[in-house]
Amino acid sequence: MFVSFAIVAYNEEASLPALLQDLCRQDYPHEKVEVLLIDSMSTDATWQIMEDFAARDNGFARVVTLKNPRKSIPCGHNVAIRHYTGEALVRVDAHASIPEDFIRKNVSVLEGGEMASGGRRPNIITDPTPWKETLLIAEQSMFGSSIASYRRSKKKMYAKSLFCGMYRREVYDKVGLYNELLPRAEDNDMTWRVRQAGYRLCYDPDIVFYQHTRSSLKSMLRQKYLNGYWIGKAMGINPHCFSLFHFVPFAFVMGILLTTVLALCGFPQLAWLMWGAYVLLVLGVSVTEIVRRPFSPTNLLLPVLFFLLHVSYGVGTLVGLLEMPFWVRKVKDRQFT
Repeated sequence: MFVSFAIVAYNEEASLPALLQDLCRQDYPHEKVEVLLIDSMSTDATWQIMEDFAARDNGFARVVTLKNPRKSIPCGHNVAIRHYTGEALVRVDAHASIPEDFIRKNVSVLEGGEMASGGRRPNIITDPTPWKETLLIAEQSMFGSSIASYRRSKKKMYAKSLFCGMYRREVYDKVGLYNELLPRAEDNDMTWRVRQAGYRLCYDPDIVFYQHTRSSLKSMLRQKYLNGYWIGKAMGINPHCFSLFHFVPFAFVMGILLTTVLALCGFPQLAWLMWGAYVLLVLGVSVTEIVRRPFSPTNLLLPVLFFLLHVSYGVGTLVGLLEMPFWVRKVKDRQFT
């Protein structure tokens, strides 16, 4: 099978070279791989790294460098879809790492009769420090991230979503491009449309790639906020592509607001009940995570870290939902002018 491998990057000069090295180490025949390197108007050396890679002979059938002038992630994905020539396309984030069998195992699933394949997405860190290890624990925990099957399931199954999946050409031909109105949550929308078109998403735990965890609390909180924010706004575009679990942090934030108002009005019982349950849960999860690992003082901050992640995500969803009606109206007005 002739496949296309796409990387969409913006200011990834620090992480892109390592991913390109991973690509060169793939044990799938290079002459059956087309590489598309798409730069989203970076201001660092990302474009030059792509050009240098394209100029080298790494044995690939074709290496193409392309620009994404609209900069957003879904626009970059669509550049790949418009230009790839393979029988299947897989795209990988620039801040990821892939083992040497990544392409081969995806192809094996597709050649077994599936239309879409994907696998596990463990998180990793670079230049480990105790604090980065603590951030990694929070990101890996179901309590701090999500219950998505692409994070932790150990059995082969059909999933509701895939992260950086490989899709046969037929899928994109039928389903179309990514929704460019969604700078985030575009994968939720796409995988929902793929399933609505009658295709199944095959999750195989033997397929694995690694996602680099944010290296600072500030960047991690910003990531969670923006994830929640675009879930709120995307509800005005495709409310069907989310599950109730996406709104648990939002429900938590609304619970904080509601119980606080009730407490100020002289009815503190619900506040005590909610906070008591949350504190017991967050302490239980944190203790479980701490005792499983060598002791580190920074791990004692896990309860606070979990709380901040939940609030950031929930506040983002709240703000997104509040802005959503005005944003959708603006978008629709723009489409008809």
